[in-house]
Amino acid sequence: MNIITKLPGPLLVFLGACSLSFGGLIVKSFEGSTLWQILFWRSLFFSLTVLAFLVISYRKKTFKAFKDSGLPGFIGGIILSFGFCGYVFAMYNTTVANTNFIISLQILFLAILGYFFLKEKISAITLTSIILAMTGVLLMVGNSLTPGELSGNLAAFTMPITFAILIIIVRKFPTVDMVPAQFYAGICSCLVGYFLSTKIMISPHDIFLGFIAGCFQVGLGFIFITTGARTTPSAMVGIIMLSESVLGPIWAFVFVSERPSTYGLIGGAIILFAVLIQFYSLLSKNKKSISH
Repeated sequence: MNIITKLPGPLLVFLGACSLSFGGLIVKSFEGSTLWQILFWRSLFFSLTVLAFLVISYRKKTFKAFKDSGLPGFIGGIILSFGFCGYVFAMYNTTVANTNFIISLQILFLAILGYFFLKEKISAITLTSIILAMTGVLLMVGNSLTPGELSGNLAAFTMPITFAILIIIVRKFPTVDMVPAQFYAGICSCLVGYFLSTKIMISPHDIFLGFIAGCFQVGLGFIFITTGARTTPSAMVGIIMLSESVLGPIWAFVFVSERPSTYGLIGGAIILFAVLIQFYSLLSKNKKSISH
């Protein structure tokens, strides 16, 4: 825990975004499992990973960590579980590109909620980055959504909304460790997958993918993000998280031949440029603070 918390918040958020970007590729690689079976195994291994992290971090004080997270942690976990369910449903029913593009709308929700609930001002550079990023998103989504994928596309909207709410809770209570909230989210989504599945057992190949998804892709991803967001402004978290929307379709194209459109590539390039602008702004602020 101490090693992770010593890393810069924005860097942790970026590492988390990179981990989450492999989600679509993993879901598309399952063979024969239903979406609810995928949700169950992914959530089960995710919950175990978070629990292991908490035990290693807090040892005998693990139960106290859950108690200290209190109501914010519990509510944050319940809200996040809706996003977990929506994510798997979206990846199962629509393209990786569509899902990631819609997820990138979290920047809009983060900036607005951060402004109203946390009184966080949006700098000119951040506002420029947001406008550029949203332009890229609109360019990609406007030329990639199809009526046949409506259910998956609508389900994808649960992710940016629930993620934005979680980050706002994290920023509202920066001294509270919100990692226990992820355990609550994992257990809730695991139960949803269990009760909606006709059977739980799947092939060893798919169980292994569930382990990779739950432990490394989602587990480490959300631990990094939740920890990093405690010291990173909401709007900046949203900008950095757009990296997931760029990398996700790339992995799907390289490994499962899901080809993004030309507009998708152009929009992705615009989003990446917006991320780079935000990183440049961050580096400039750090240099000024060091010089003073």
